[in-house]
Amino acid sequence: MLHVGVVGCGYWGPNLVRNLAENRLCHKLSLCDLDGAKIERQLLRYPAAKPWTDYEEMIAQSDLDAVMIATPLSTHFDLARKALKRGKHVFVEKPFCASTEQGLELIALAESKQRCLAVGHTFVFSPPVIKIKEILDRGELGKLFYISSTRVNLGLHQKDVSVIWDLAPHDLSMFLHWLGEAPVEVLANGKDFVQRGIPDVAFMFLRFASGAIAHAQFSWLSPSKLRRTTIVGSAKMLVYDDTEHLEQVKIFDKGVNFRDPDTFGEYQLSYRTGDIVSPKLESFEPLQAEVNDFLSAILQKRRPRCDGEDGLRVVRILEAAEKSLMNSGQVEVIGDVKVRV
Repeated sequence: MLHVGVVGCGYWGPNLVRNLAENRLCHKLSLCDLDGAKIERQLLRYPAAKPWTDYEEMIAQSDLDAVMIATPLSTHFDLARKALKRGKHVFVEKPFCASTEQGLELIALAESKQRCLAVGHTFVFSPPVIKIKEILDRGELGKLFYISSTRVNLGLHQKDVSVIWDLAPHDLSMFLHWLGEAPVEVLANGKDFVQRGIPDVAFMFLRFASGAIAHAQFSWLSPSKLRRTTIVGSAKMLVYDDTEHLEQVKIFDKGVNFRDPDTFGEYQLSYRTGDIVSPKLESFEPLQAEVNDFLSAILQKRRPRCDGEDGLRVVRILEAAEKSLMNSGQVEVIGDVKVRV
C-alpha cells in the first residue's frame, strides 16, 4: 500500500486525486498546490488527504512513496528532479519535460535511485487505442501507408507553450505506440493568431523509416471539437473518432490495387469496397488504468507502461517540430530511436 502525493490541484490534478482515492493500492494521499483554495476544494471530497502548500515539505515526508505531477510544463523538470533526489517514485503528466537534456537527466537520476519514472500518455491506455494496436499487430490493414489525425477545438489557449506542445503529445504517443518506431523527419508549419509568439494553429508532417508517413493538425481555433484519426493500409482502412460515444473504431474493407500493364499505355486500377466493421471495445477509464499501472509498477519493481524513455521520444519530436515551425517549415531530422514495444 502506497502513500502518494499529487502536486497541482488545478485542471488535471483533481482527476489524479479521484483515481488515487479509488485505488486500493493507495492508502494515503497528500495534496500540494500554491493556491490553498484549490486544495480546500479537494478536501471537501477527500477530507482524509493531507494538505500542503510547500512542495519541498511535502516530499520530505519519510513515508511518502511517490509523487504525481500535474503542473505547467515549465515546472516539470524541477519538481521531478527534487522528488527523485528524495528517493520518491515519480509520475509526470505530458509533456514529460521541456527539452531532451532535461529528459536524459531525469531518466539517469531515476535509474541511479532505482525509482519508477512514468509519463502521463493517457491515450495509450484507452480501449480504442489498445484495440487499434492489436489490429495493426495482426496485419489486418496490410502494409501501413499513412496516418492522418485532427485534434482541434476552440481553446484552451495556453500562456507558456504552443499548440504543438499542448496537443501533439496525445497523437505522437499513439503514433509511436501503434508503429513501434519513431519518425526520422518532421516538418511543421503554423501561426500565432491570438497571442503573439505562441502558435495556436499547427500542421505537422512526419516520415518514418518503414516508409509510412503521418500528418496531424492541431488548433485552439476551431468552431467544433474534432478528435479523428484515419489509418490507411494496403489491405484495409481504419477510422478512430474519439468524440463518438458508440463505434469509436471502424474498419473499412476498402482499397485500390494497381496491376502492371500488359501492353504499352495500359493503365489499370481496381477499387475494392467491402464491409465496414466496428470491433467491440472494452469499457474502462484510461486514467484509472494508467494510475493503476504506475502504482503496480512501483510495488512490482518493474517499468511502467509509459516510462521516461517513452516520454523523451515524444519530447524529441516536439523539439524538432517546434524548431521547424519557427524556421518556416524547414525539415528537421530526428535521430533513429528504437521504441520499446
